[in-house]
Amino acid sequence: MSLQIVSPTGGIQPLLRADGVSLEYGGTRATHDVSFDVYRGDRFVLLGPSGCGKSSLLKAAAGFVKPAAGSISLNGAPVRGPGPDRIVVFQEFDQLPPWKTVKENVMFPLLMAKRVSRHEASGRAMHWIAKVGLAGFEDAHPHTLSGGMKQRVAIARALAMQPEVLLMDEPFAALDALTRRKMQEELGRLWEELRFTLLFVTHSIEEALVVGNRILLLSPHPGQVRAELNSHQFDLASAGSTEFQAATQRIHSLLFGESVDQDAARVAEARDRSAAP
Repeated sequence: MSLQIVSPTGGIQPLLRADGVSLEYGGTRATHDVSFDVYRGDRFVLLGPSGCGKSSLLKAAAGFVKPAAGSISLNGAPVRGPGPDRIVVFQEFDQLPPWKTVKENVMFPLLMAKRVSRHEASGRAMHWIAKVGLAGFEDAHPHTLSGGMKQRVAIARALAMQPEVLLMDEPFAALDALTRRKMQEELGRLWEELRFTLLFVTHSIEEALVVGNRILLLSPHPGQVRAELNSHQFDLASAGSTEFQAATQRIHSLLFGESVDQDAARVAEARDRSAAP
């Protein structure tokens, strides 16, 4: 099967590293001894069922949560708090201040970080607004936009900061199926053009295969590493293929601990459905 377990990358240092990370909330362990490496240009996906701690791991990478054990580092330096080198796009549509226009929302973090002048922030905002397909909406307020458009603004705002790592916490989960597919397509297009580094959280196996080139599978609560897989061969165009369906079933088996026989049966069933007239 072409869904390969990842082999160590020799000689290349990771951009972002989680080393034995355990996270706790009120004495309850959310993740246990999780390690992974994200390399520059990766589309790295944290995949697992609800409650496995994948969003907590992303928040720890962002610097919002301190590990109870283990460490997270960026470019070899420990992550000790939030910073403009790691920008998060959340699931919630209310992440945009409603009193600011689209352009003002994209400019806001640039001005707060005092990285550029107001004139340069304005130009950079217009550039990224156009990149995400919202040219002509720069003076609109969030309440006039659809959910997909709001997420485009959030992505433009994040990319305008030119972070080392773009962190996305189930950003399309609240969208309808058609808009979600369109946003996955847009994210892929942006990555092909810009080759930014992405850490992406989802509980959807199909989305993980479409978005990611590498996937970390986390067990149910508390989250532990089940496997790390290469998935660069898949995209939206291959989503209906026999190979894609087989990969989906294989990941389901790895996540939920089905037997080898059950795994083989699921793969065979997927192939039979695809071959049926």
